[in-house]
Amino acid sequence: MSTLVIVESPTKARTIRNYLPKDYRVEASMGHVRDLPQSSSEIPAAVKGEKWAQLGVNIDSDFEPVYVVPKDKKKVVTQLKDALKDVDQLILATDEDREGESISWHLYQLLKPKVPTKRMVFHEITKDAIQKALKNCRNIDEQLVRAQETRRILDRLVGYTLSPLLWKKIAWGLSAGRVQSVAVRLLVNKERQRRAFHAGSYWDLKASLLQEKTPFTSQLVTVGGTKVATGSDFDPATGQIAPGRNVVLLNEEQAEALKERLTGKIWQVTDIEERPVTRKPAPPFTTSTLQQESNRKLRLSARDTMRIAQNLYEQGYITYMRTDSVHLSEQAIAAARSCVEQLYGKQYLSPQPRQYTTKSKGAQEAHEAIRPAGSSFRTPQETGLSGRELAVYDLIWKRTVACQMADSRQTQITVQLQVEDAGFRSSGKRIDFPGYLRAYVEGSDDPEAALEDQEVILPALKVGDHPDCTELAAVGHETQPPARYTEATLVKTLESEGIGRPSTYASIIGTILDKGYAQLVSNALIPTFTAFAVTDLLEKHFPDIVDPSFTSKMEQTLDDIAEGEVNWLPYLREFYLGEKGLETLVKEQESQIDANKARTVELENLDAKVRIGKYGPYIEVDNGESVVTASIPKDLTPADLDPKQVEVILKQKTTGPDELGRHPETGEPIYMKIGTYGPYVQLGDKTEENPKPKQASLPKGVTAENITLDMAVGLLALPRTLGVHPETGGKIQASLGRFGPYVVHDQGKDGKDYRSLKAGDDVLTVTLARALQLLAEPKKGRASSSKSKAALRELGLHPEDDSPINIYDGPYGPYIKYNKTNVGIPEGKTVEDVTLEMALELLAAKSSTKRKTTKSTTTKTTKSTTKSTAKSSTTSTKKK
Repeated sequence: MSTLVIVESPTKARTIRNYLPKDYRVEASMGHVRDLPQSSSEIPAAVKGEKWAQLGVNIDSDFEPVYVVPKDKKKVVTQLKDALKDVDQLILATDEDREGESISWHLYQLLKPKVPTKRMVFHEITKDAIQKALKNCRNIDEQLVRAQETRRILDRLVGYTLSPLLWKKIAWGLSAGRVQSVAVRLLVNKERQRRAFHAGSYWDLKASLLQEKTPFTSQLVTVGGTKVATGSDFDPATGQIAPGRNVVLLNEEQAEALKERLTGKIWQVTDIEERPVTRKPAPPFTTSTLQQESNRKLRLSARDTMRIAQNLYEQGYITYMRTDSVHLSEQAIAAARSCVEQLYGKQYLSPQPRQYTTKSKGAQEAHEAIRPAGSSFRTPQETGLSGRELAVYDLIWKRTVACQMADSRQTQITVQLQVEDAGFRSSGKRIDFPGYLRAYVEGSDDPEAALEDQEVILPALKVGDHPDCTELAAVGHETQPPARYTEATLVKTLESEGIGRPSTYASIIGTILDKGYAQLVSNALIPTFTAFAVTDLLEKHFPDIVDPSFTSKMEQTLDDIAEGEVNWLPYLREFYLGEKGLETLVKEQESQIDANKARTVELENLDAKVRIGKYGPYIEVDNGESVVTASIPKDLTPADLDPKQVEVILKQKTTGPDELGRHPETGEPIYMKIGTYGPYVQLGDKTEENPKPKQASLPKGVTAENITLDMAVGLLALPRTLGVHPETGGKIQASLGRFGPYVVHDQGKDGKDYRSLKAGDDVLTVTLARALQLLAEPKKGRASSSKSKAALRELGLHPEDDSPINIYDGPYGPYIKYNKTNVGIPEGKTVEDVTLEMALELLAAKSSTKRKTTKSTTTKTTKSTTKSTAKSSTTSTKKK
């Protein structure tokens, strides 16, 4: 009996095909085949005149969604319908979460199969899992489909009702979202805290001590029996010691005086405390914890993490990557424990198998945690993976194996010392048994190195000992504002608040960045002035939409719909059409929102107005005679915009830029200016003869206040030619680019080879020798680049130019690469099946197609140009 199996992606199709009988045909739906209309052109003609047509949801008919097949999916649907004609059975094998269930339901509704249809679900793509799933097929779960559909309708109602309001009142192209707007508010609130923050300064002493030739350090903690102030004693709102704190606040002068008084005095150990500590391994990864750890360790965005995890799952390396569950199957526990025993020894196994339970109530994808696939785990080295795929698999493998390892046993050591009336403290840590730390340490990619870092060794001390003080230093500190969210901490907060689903966090953060609500700078999410304006408007007029508890309750209701405990229709009616429903509120509030006020961001301690304009945020100040406006540089954050910054920006607008001096060779003035992308220097004035005067951005760490004329001359002289490469004769230059200072080697036909300068290198003084040293180092390119990752197979050299022909693994599966030409492996062929001769034929066919396309395009362009010229001539004649 012939069977058609439909999955979401070509990669998943290729992997699953290996585990199915020969008479099974596997096709990919390429994701969703139907959705709500995304633009007015997609709205069906039959409903285009309806008042609700733009929503794509018929409010008047029980919130019935209008589903359409997007243009780019019509060909896919036709192919699936054709494939269905020749089979006796249909199996829908999309992912087993709500989204996957919905895709299967839409496929069934659209294809209208006349043959028996089954729903097959599995948590990993291995031979055992697929064969087991084939024997245990089920029907489509209508409740899961309904919950996903309700979520989709809710998101559409919020987005399509509030977004047009933001376009009218603030700026075109903005968007609101059920979860997105709450996440933006979290970022804005953190930035508000940073604006309200007042720094406090304090001093203490740090001692370098020696006991029987073993050095250790100690920190001042008390003076005269009273605790010395630390950062935690300050009130962030005032920058002063918080009320009720009985502490000694030392300034620089007092700290230096205390240092002088204690120098040369006798130190004595007064107390030693040793406290045993047991640390347990973290549970295996869920979607959100994988995103968090991948961001912390690998600096990957949530979006990239999910894309890589999806590829790993579809290639059969890991289990399903959208899950709220920390549960592991007995098979997985056995596999993890086997790894521990083989690699680390029995003493590193936990005495009993560890089973973790999911704390979050709504764990909708409650099957299993993310782990390596199969009944035995391949080590990272055995996978053949490379680049970022290897890094993410390595993370998952280590975390899973570590969760079945023994606890880490440590001893925390605290030593109290006294010198005169000053009390000092030294802290140490001894790892008595590393346990799971041998395999996995959070925040480090090298467990052995991290294990050493974990220990803080103190010498053998006992009460009454008199260690020698080799150095005593006064150290100044300043309290720091609250840290901005990173993707990891934002994901953690959203999950702990019960906002959204972990599987959607990647797309939410992506939208926040794409829509200009935040910038990602050094891994921190910094909200923009536009985010402030939108959050202000929503807080004042639609507080529920940005209320975390309201959004969390909504999420719980969606879970209840999936469980069949809540009826979806009454809930939607109340949310949208109720007395306090969204549609009702928008009608009431729209007339009350003043667009001019909505575009204005009011910031504390700032007289200047910040407004959101067509081309971005700008400052507006009334100077008595007229209103002066000036654009705010993109790198100036809301927390850092203070009266001094306003003065600098406006001064350039009213009196012109500061002149640093004259160029020593040309005599032209060199100006210090502030533009949209921050401060820069400019040589000469902009005139008709010189419409584009030379400009240069300031390097990282150089500010408008500390730049000198010599430095400006050097920056304007970039790129600097350092010399030629001794092997190729190619020119080597140093310059500044979008991602900072770099050196570049011009290799002629082979292109240009770039290397970033490192800390300590100066683009204005770097030498040829240093440039050659940097260029000799391996290039750290994107992991997805075929140049930086190992080939799956090396087929040989091309007979025409001896260039290598290799097979690489790409986002859409394995492909053949020759110079700049890539061609996919034919359907049904594996990497091992491809020969050099087959590759040459495929490359020749690809090259032939390219030539035909180019020739055809050129012909069309020529004809078009001829017609256009003829038409232009005719028009010109008519005018005459």
